[in-house]
Amino acid sequence: MKSIVQNEFGDANVLSYVEVDIPKIEDGECLIQVAYTSVNYADIKARTGNKAKGNFPFTVGLDAAGTILKTNVNSKFAIGDRVIAFPKAGSYAEYVVANELLVYKIPDTLSFEQAATMPTVSILSYMLLHEIGQVQKSDTIVVHSAAGGVGSMLVQLAKLAGVQKIIATVGNLDKASYVKELGADVICTYASFSQEVLKETEKVGANVIFDSVSGDVTSESLKCLALYGTLVQFGNSSGEEGHFKTSDVHSSCRNIRGFSLGTTRKYDPARLAPVAEKVIQFFESNQITLPIAQVFNLCDAVKAHRLVESRKYKGKVLLKIE
Repeated sequence: MKSIVQNEFGDANVLSYVEVDIPKIEDGECLIQVAYTSVNYADIKARTGNKAKGNFPFTVGLDAAGTILKTNVNSKFAIGDRVIAFPKAGSYAEYVVANELLVYKIPDTLSFEQAATMPTVSILSYMLLHEIGQVQKSDTIVVHSAAGGVGSMLVQLAKLAGVQKIIATVGNLDKASYVKELGADVICTYASFSQEVLKETEKVGANVIFDSVSGDVTSESLKCLALYGTLVQFGNSSGEEGHFKTSDVHSSCRNIRGFSLGTTRKYDPARLAPVAEKVIQFFESNQITLPIAQVFNLCDAVKAHRLVESRKYKGKVLLKIE
């Protein structure tokens, strides 16, 4: 089968389109023929190393949409089932193996292309909003990097939940109209968001702030977080660490909560199934959707990575498996 494999950390050119053996399934696993896979910013981190030690060669990719080809006896899945999944050894490939706890059926009415936009960003966003941030309708929230995959989904899910005010940040105001269409009430840049939040809330601050950027954005977020508010930290796309002092939280009764979908897939995979079921229903009923920025063929994964790194896109970048 064809797969995208890398043998070293580096720029997009380390991704190689090569022939490899079709993986074999073990107990509790299934083999999936991939139709589409998405490109997530975490893929960029994995490719560049992110200070990690490499176990080469490996295939990048977190999620996939496709068809079940092989299962074990007593599996809850059947050959031919249409699914989304989190494969165990990367997703940029014609065939992947996944733990059945991380495989979810999708309806015939949902295209593979649209389904491929979902797994990572929609499941993560739903959990961030409802389980980690525990957002209420009366809240004012801030969504950083709102034009990205998770940000786009957070804005839509918050709007769907009836959240009172959604303040979104973008790196460039060229993306403001896109984020506004998703449901954001106020759009601002990273340079001005803390002042804008205090202005919009009459100096009270936001109840919940979703931060996947880290670095200086974390410090600025604490400047505009309300008493008893929650800062949800789930990434560091800036490449910089965010910093806070214990005095930033105890006297103000504020919370800082961290979350990782990767950690949850590894240690508590069963927790994801009910969330997957909910977001699949949202997509099937068109209550939420994720615009597709561009679709590349698998052999053009290098170009897809370069686009994601440029941040000059809106929505989701996909790879189509021919």
